[in-house]
Amino acid sequence: MANAHTETSETGSGTGTEGSAEIGVIGGSGFYSFLEDVTEVSVDTPYGKPSDSVFLGEIGGRRVAFLPRHGRGHHLPPHRINYRANLWALRSVGVRQVLGPCAVGGLRPEYGPGTLLVPDQLVDRTKNRVQTYYDGETRADGTVPHVVHLGFADPYCPEGRKAALAAARGQDWEPVDGGTLVVVEGPRFSTRAESRWHAAMGWSVVGMTGHPEAVLARELGLCYTTMTLVTDLDAGAEAGEGVSHEEVLRVFAANVDRLRSVLFDAVGGLPATDSRDCVCSHALDGIDTGITLP
Repeated sequence: MANAHTETSETGSGTGTEGSAEIGVIGGSGFYSFLEDVTEVSVDTPYGKPSDSVFLGEIGGRRVAFLPRHGRGHHLPPHRINYRANLWALRSVGVRQVLGPCAVGGLRPEYGPGTLLVPDQLVDRTKNRVQTYYDGETRADGTVPHVVHLGFADPYCPEGRKAALAAARGQDWEPVDGGTLVVVEGPRFSTRAESRWHAAMGWSVVGMTGHPEAVLARELGLCYTTMTLVTDLDAGAEAGEGVSHEEVLRVFAANVDRLRSVLFDAVGGLPATDSRDCVCSHALDGIDTGITLP
C-alpha cells in the first residue's frame, strides 16, 4: 500500500485522537488505500479477532475507521467472517455510525449491473452465522450477557439512508430508494429456482454479507446503513448461464471509484455523533444487557 501506515495496538475503548473514530466503514481496501496518514490499529475483542486491523483516517474532517470485511487479500468467504468481532472492534475505537457497502445481484430486470440501491428492508436466509451478542453464554472474559430481544422492524438507520441517497444524487448517480436485500449463506451463488423464488417474493437484490452486520450493529446501539451495488442479474433474472465470479469482480472494479466517491460524501452527510436521535441510538435504552459495551 502506497500510503504511510503507523502500526499500533488497541485493546481499549479507543478514546484518543489518534486511536479513535466516529464513523465506521466496512468494505474493501479500495476504500481507504489512497488516504494519507492512515493509522493501522490491531483490536482484540471478547469474540476473537476481527477480519483485519482497523485503519483510521480522516475524510472531510470526520474521523473514520475502515475495516476490510473479507480481510486484506480477500481471504475470508462470507460465511467465515467474524461479524461479532468486526462490529465490536469498530465500537471499541469509538465508532457509532457504520456504512457497509456491498456487491449484490439484481432480482429484477430493471436492476441491472451498475445500479445503486439503498435498501430499507432485509431478509435473512443464512444458516450458520452467529447473529447475537445476547445469547446467555459465558464469554471468554467470564462475563455472561443477558438474553435480550431487540426490535428490528426497520433494520437500517433512517438518517444514514438519507445521507447515502443524497450522496449518490450529488454524484449524478440516481439511486433506487428502498427495497429488500435478501442475504444468503454463500459462498455459492443461488440456483435459478432460488433466484426466481427470491424475485417472486418481491425482494430486490441478493447478497452474502449484509447479515448479520445490521442486527449486530443494532445490538450495540450503532447506526447501520448499507449501499448495494448491483454487479449482475441473478441467475433467475436472466436467460444466460448464470452469475460468474469473474463478472462480479469486473463490474465492481468498473464502479469502485464511483462508489467510493458516494461513500465518502455519505460520511460527510451523516449527523454529528452527539446529535443522534434515531431508533438505532435508542435501541438499548432501559435494557440491562449484562455486559459492558466498549
